[in-house]
Amino acid sequence: MMDIPVPLTYPKAADAAASQTTASTIYLRLRRDILRGLLKPGERLRVQEVAKHYGVGTIPTREALSRLSAELLVLYAEQRGFAVAPISRESLEDLTRARVWTAEVALREAVRNGDAAWEERVVLSYHRLSKVPRYESTEPPLLNTAYDPPHREFHLQIFSGCGSQWMVEACMRLFDHAERYRNLSRHMAIMPREKEHREIVDAVLQRREKDVVALIGEHFQLTARIVIDFGQFRQGKKA
Repeated sequence: MMDIPVPLTYPKAADAAASQTTASTIYLRLRRDILRGLLKPGERLRVQEVAKHYGVGTIPTREALSRLSAELLVLYAEQRGFAVAPISRESLEDLTRARVWTAEVALREAVRNGDAAWEERVVLSYHRLSKVPRYESTEPPLLNTAYDPPHREFHLQIFSGCGSQWMVEACMRLFDHAERYRNLSRHMAIMPREKEHREIVDAVLQRREKDVVALIGEHFQLTARIVIDFGQFRQGKKA
């Protein structure tokens, strides 16, 4: 049987799959660099330049930027193209309120309905987090990037007991946006905060619903205050 040539205007299935894989890879790399503050707020993301920098094609690059735009990490404007989402004190305060609201719903459900397996995940994630120093041994001290993955995992497991994938996704999406602010303010004053996570775990294990909600709210609000007072928005520094 003769092979029927595939029209040039339609990619082969293998090519389409490869394009999707490349788009996912560049999406993850761009997302990581935005969250870590390597790509600065307001920075223009010209498709050709981004594709060249990351060593990929323009089509998967545009797909990745569109996905990030849907997450509000990248903005798109006609005639101007893509840019890293800006930051502001007002946006951080709004973000923090949203984090507190969604966390309250998720944690009330988790404390009421979470099973023993959930408790084990919380304890294990806290144990792993406690093994990683929050600050690097530099002068001045900087927030340790190795702290980020176990920190995210800890918060993920705290929320995972609520039983709603949508709620967990909402909480973690807000967590990632808050981490971007924290990472943009790595030159912050050293503050011992390990006690906060320990208190949250204790309240979870003892099923103290009101305390869990209050502690996580204070935890989020303190993070925002530290960023405002010592980091990106400290007096005399432009965002």
